Parts: sequence; structure tokens; C-alpha cells
Amino acid sequence: MLDYNTQRPDMKLKEYGRNVQMLVKHLHTVEDKETRTQMAYTVVDLIKQLSNGPKDVNQENMQKYWDDLFIMSNFDLDVESPYPMPAKDILGRKPERVKYTTNEVKFKHYGRNVELLVEKAIALEEGEEKNAAILYIGRLMKTFYSTWNRDNVTEEAVADNIKQLSEGRLSVDIKEVKENNAFDVIYKDTSRPRPVSSNHKGKKQNYKKRRN
Repeated sequence: MLDYNTQRPDMKLKEYGRNVQMLVKHLHTVEDKETRTQMAYTVVDLIKQLSNGPKDVNQENMQKYWDDLFIMSNFDLDVESPYPMPAKDILGRKPERVKYTTNEVKFKHYGRNVELLVEKAIALEEGEEKNAAILYIGRLMKTFYSTWNRDNVTEEAVADNIKQLSEGRLSVDIKEVKENNAFDVIYKDTSRPRPVSSNHKGKKQNYKKRRN
């Protein structure tokens, strides 16, 4: 009579296959503990080869392979293991929650990097270098704003955003910024069509009349 997989008991760890599960089951039938332990080491070595994880031999990896052996034995295998048998609730234990950085970006169109530049500018001593850093941040912010928004942003709005990001610790002379165009965007959007001046249109029309 054929033995179908659907009629066999469920496997504890399917990634190792039914043959490994049968080898673990066979370990229970070996009466001599020393022989059983030697065979268990052989099965663990086989588990290591079949594992999708890293093959390098270190304590953490080897303990996992022995844990898998005990899981497949239904936590009922008497061998001299280099590691203690894991608790039975290991199968239902949820992995620890991964902690992520939850620093909320105040202005998403500027991004986290601008906030980091603001923090560095705050740490600078008062002087020319600090003023230059603030103006660079202003140009960068105006560039980002122009990239994400079709409307033009004013120098006052950028200066106010710098003040908000720095919690009032960075400020600029808005009059000086306007006089020197200090917040001019770092690059211009060349994808937009340039408007044709009326003077240029007139030259084209005169050229056509002369040809006719």
C-alpha cells in the first residue's frame, strides 16, 4: 500500500523536509545515549547544510540548529547537547518589535536633511560662517519649495520656516536678503517653456514680411 504525504503526520519544520524529520524520529529508538548523541550531532550538521541561513559556525547559529532539532523531536530528546533545550513556547513566541526612528519631519517638502543642516548651523559660533550657512539653507529651501510647488515662495516665508525649524535660534536680515537676492534658487527648472518676448515676436514677423 502506498504511503501518501497527506496521510503522514504534519512536519514540525517543513524547510528541512520529511527525511530529516524521520531521522529525528529514529533518534528516539536508539537506546544507547552516547550513540544517540553522536547521531544527533550528525543530524544537526545536516540541518546546518539544509538551512537557508548563514552557514558560518558561531554560537548563535549552532544554538538555532540544536533548537530546531529539539522542536522536531517535540521537545522530547535525551541527548548531551551543548545548549539547553528551548522552552516549548518558543514556537508561539512573537519576535521582538523592531524600533524605528520616529522623528517627525516638520516640513515634508524640505525633508529631514534640511533639518539636519539647521541643527549643524545652530551649533556654529556666531559669525560669517554661521551667516553663510543660514543663507545656504535658505537657498536650498527655496529650491525645494520651487520644485514641489508651482507658486513662488517669498523670502519672508523661507526666513519664517528657518526660524520655525531652528526654534527661533536662527534668523536673517530679510532686507539684506532681498537686496542681494541671497535666497535665489540654486538651480532653475529648465523643463518649463520660456515665454517669448513681444519684441522677439516682432522681429520674427518683420523677417517673414521681408522674405515675402
